[in-house]
Parts: sequence; structure tokens; C-alpha cells
Amino acid sequence: MAAQVVLRRRTPLPGRTRLPAGAGVQRAMLLTGVLLTGLFLLAALLGPLLAPHGYAELRDPAGLFGSRRHPGGAHPLGTTIAGYDVLSRTVWGARTALEIILAALLLSAVPGTVLGLVSGYLGGRLDRLLVGLADAMYAFPSLLLSIVMSIVISGGQSSLVGGLGAAACAVAVAFVPQYFRVVRAEVIRVKAEPFVDAARVIGTGTWRIMFRHVLRNSVRTLPLIFTINASEAILTLAGLGFLGFGIEPNSAAEWGYDLNRSVADVTSGIWWTALPPGLAIVLTVLGTTLLGEGLTDLLDPRLRRRGSGAAGKDRGVSDE
Repeated sequence: MAAQVVLRRRTPLPGRTRLPAGAGVQRAMLLTGVLLTGLFLLAALLGPLLAPHGYAELRDPAGLFGSRRHPGGAHPLGTTIAGYDVLSRTVWGARTALEIILAALLLSAVPGTVLGLVSGYLGGRLDRLLVGLADAMYAFPSLLLSIVMSIVISGGQSSLVGGLGAAACAVAVAFVPQYFRVVRAEVIRVKAEPFVDAARVIGTGTWRIMFRHVLRNSVRTLPLIFTINASEAILTLAGLGFLGFGIEPNSAAEWGYDLNRSVADVTSGIWWTALPPGLAIVLTVLGTTLLGEGLTDLLDPRLRRRGSGAAGKDRGVSDE
């Protein structure tokens, strides 16, 4: 029996080897997402200090920057076909992306959450009407819907305020149905809980129950949706800019517009005008996506319970 105990302790169990590996992958995803998202936020918040020139600056005391200048010297990443500094445009583009993300999430999360709360709790004809409207909006491709909204709001001409507002509204309209559906499903589940029935029994008002008891227990998944929608907002904004419905270059720096202008450069072998904004989009979207996935694994109690259960089983077998 003693020999068996020693043998079991020396033999690695499948569950024990999988759990640390899974935890390591999840930890690496979270740390990578935090790092990339932190770099994006750093570039966005400290853009005026990090960028050597303004986003619409074409000259310095020495004269014009010049078109398609090779990286080096005063322009570490070269210049674009229009004569803008690539590094400055890329850094300033992070600030534009952050402004769009914050505005779009605010304009979509607030109405989507309120409508989902009212629809899920009250039900009836109002619920069916709101669900029908949300499904109709959700049926449209988000990029196509954003293009239509951008044309309606800005008329195809994007100034500083109008361009940012049009892009934010266009992205927000595509996100409202997502928040509505998620919050409505959670509200339907939460309103059947015993503590909600207890609040009704003691005479608590409907609106107080909705906003004090039901709402706070129905928005736990929203941080994950924030991170997912942040990446979608960046991609939608880049798509609008690439197709010519984004922000004008003299109004703000935008990665999608810069990619659009660099298509001809790539075919000519000029790589430095397309690579920085393209990498900025890829790394920012990757960072926010990995951050959301890592937060899901970290905050989901079902995943924690599953992991602790597997660890407990392994300990129990090894101690026999």
C-alpha cells in the first residue's frame, strides 16, 4: 500500500497538468491584453507629448516635409503622399480612436441598458415592439448601418466636431441592440429571483425595484461587452475612414483614412505609409480583445468553480 501511495504521488495526473497550462494561457492572454491596451491608452493620452509634429502639420522651420520621404532623421517613420509625418499621424490617431470609443460606448450603453431594463421587466406589447426594432437594426450589417448614419449626420463632409460626432453616432447605433439584448436577457432572469418577489411583497415601487434591485444585478457582463465593442468601434471607424466616410485629415488623424491613402504606395513598394497605421489597428484590436477574454476567465465564477473543482479532485486522488 505504501508503494502504491508513492507511485501515485510520483505519477502526474492529466487534470493536474492541464489546469496549470490553462491558467498560464489565460494569464498570458490577460497580461498581453493589459500591455497592448495600456500602450494604446498611453499613446492616446500623451499624444501631444509623444508625437514630434501635429497631425495636420506639413512643414517645420526648415521647410515642407516633402512627400513619401524615406524613414530616418526628422521623420523616423517617413512621410505620407500628402506630406504628413507618419509617426505623428499614427500617435494622434490613437487619441481619435479613444475619443470614438468613449463617445460610442456612452451613446450606446446608456440607451441600450435602459431600454433592455424596461423591456425585460415590464414585458407585454412594449417588449415585443422593442425586440422587433432591435432585431431589425441587428439584421443590418454594422458597417453598412454606420455608413448610412455617417452620411445622414455629416452629409459626407467631416469637420472636427461633426466628423467625431458622426463617427461616434454611427458606431453607437450599431451597438445599441447588443446592449439591449444582453441586458434584457439578464433582467428576465433576475426578475424571477426570490429577492425581487420579496421587494414586491413589502410594497416597493416598480421603478425602485427596476433600478435599485434588478439593474445592479443585470449589468455584470457589461464590462466584457465594453472591451469587445471597443475593438469593434476601432474596426468600424477604420472601415469608415478607409471607404472615404471618415474624418478629413485636417480635422483629426484617423488610421483608416491613412490606410486608404497608402494603398497606391504599397503597390509601388513604399511600405512605411501603410505599416504603422495598420499595425496600430491590429495591435489595439488584439489588445482589447485579449483583455476582454482574460477578464471573462478571471471574473466568471463558473470558470473559477470549474478550476477549483478540478484542482480539488486532483488533490484528493494524489493524497490517497
